[in-house]
Amino acid sequence: MNESRRGFVAKAALVGAVAAVGVVGAQASSSGTKGSNGVVVGKSNKKEITYKKTQAWEDYYKSAL
Repeated sequence: MNESRRGFVAKAALVGAVAAVGVVGAQASSSGTKGSNGVVVGKSNKKEITYKKTQAWEDYYKSAL
């Protein structure tokens, strides 16, 4: 009985792994990022602010050096 359960679990894991690889491959090929190296280019006209000079950042940079 245990042998049949172990066999079932092993087969189910194998089938699940193969299915997961197939789904990931299908999503990657249909995502529309061919030729763009995976970079998505948006149409936003907003300026992206990645750093804002604050006293907290100044303290952090001083302590990091």
